[in-house]
Amino acid sequence: MTTEMLESIKKSIRHAMNGAFYQSRFNGLQPEDIKTPEDFYALPLTEKADLREAYPLGLAAVPEEEIVRIHSSSGTTGMPVIIPYTQKDVDDWTLMFKRCYETAGITKADRIHITPGYGLWTAGIGFQLGAESLGAMALPLGPGNTDKQLQMMMDLKSTVLTATSSYALLLAEEIAKRGIKDKIHLKKGVIGSERWGEKMRRRIANELGVSLYDIYGLTEIYGPGIGISCDHECGMHMWTDFMFYELIDPKTGGHVKEGEIGELVITTLKKEGAPLIRYRTHDLTRELPGECPCGLAFPRIDTIIGRSDDMVKVKGAILYPSRVDEFLAGVPGASSEYQVMIDHLNGRDILRLFFETDVPEGEQRKALEKEVERGFKASIGIVPEAKAVSLGELPRSEKKSTRIFDNRY
Repeated sequence: MTTEMLESIKKSIRHAMNGAFYQSRFNGLQPEDIKTPEDFYALPLTEKADLREAYPLGLAAVPEEEIVRIHSSSGTTGMPVIIPYTQKDVDDWTLMFKRCYETAGITKADRIHITPGYGLWTAGIGFQLGAESLGAMALPLGPGNTDKQLQMMMDLKSTVLTATSSYALLLAEEIAKRGIKDKIHLKKGVIGSERWGEKMRRRIANELGVSLYDIYGLTEIYGPGIGISCDHECGMHMWTDFMFYELIDPKTGGHVKEGEIGELVITTLKKEGAPLIRYRTHDLTRELPGECPCGLAFPRIDTIIGRSDDMVKVKGAILYPSRVDEFLAGVPGASSEYQVMIDHLNGRDILRLFFETDVPEGEQRKALEKEVERGFKASIGIVPEAKAVSLGELPRSEKKSTRIFDNRY
């Protein structure tokens, strides 16, 4: 951490303590007490549960008349997290999003087809603000109504698709099924909101005929647009003029060594409405060393591999969705789409792995199931009950897909 960065962090802490949330949390601490990076790292981590306790506007660090908008995280359980924004917050977010589009080589000549949701969720409106700031044509369709999506995509000649990976795959499959690929003008896809494996990435890119870019963000820290991959596909550049990030061991809270996977922790540097100090994202990644061939000076993190709170333990083995992605990516005949069902039956844990394939039913498919069971055991350490199903048989989602269902509790 540079001296300049430490001063920026102290400035953010000073502003955060204008609000009751961090006044209470830091219990008499003054920004002047933070003289070294170690002093900063000794501050408590902020959890999503802490933010829920501040409902509805307890996170605000500005007078309520300066709040121009609120957003809420997309979680479906518990008290919602309300994030207030000032006009400067909205403007800063717009600038970052425009920077994302520019990093992906998107220009004002493009037509940006926006499928993420609008409303309290930050996604749709963030993609739109960035497009309008860039000067590109925004097509704000939002999620759902696939017939209309495809019609507008053809008639208005959309060149950029923004979507979750799940919905991008659904659209790609529908385009192939309807035989309309020659009527689609897409060149790029900006994909975010959920992690996705390499096999799924290749399917979407090949079926749509586009270059793909990972975009990163979360509602608590502005929304999507705080980082994106470039043409070189070697991690996501993070806009560290607006935030400082750390990578910690999810269990101990200590920093991981360079190159090791850890949980991303973010401190905002310029946020006015709801500044956050050492916020645990629970997203797992690693820092990528060295300079990117694209020439951008902003540091990079690797593609998100999962969440520290999504870890499932079965028969002593630790299971993340990314581990299943990586395993299936190496199995010829297995698609990117799968679901894991975990149950406790007759006193023991049962793991069933459903995966899609284009291998015809019969002996070939049975042999593939046995191959998957053997490989899964060797790779992950658990013997699953593998069941191959035909392409398109597993559910598709217009939003985020759930891959692992733990029915034991």
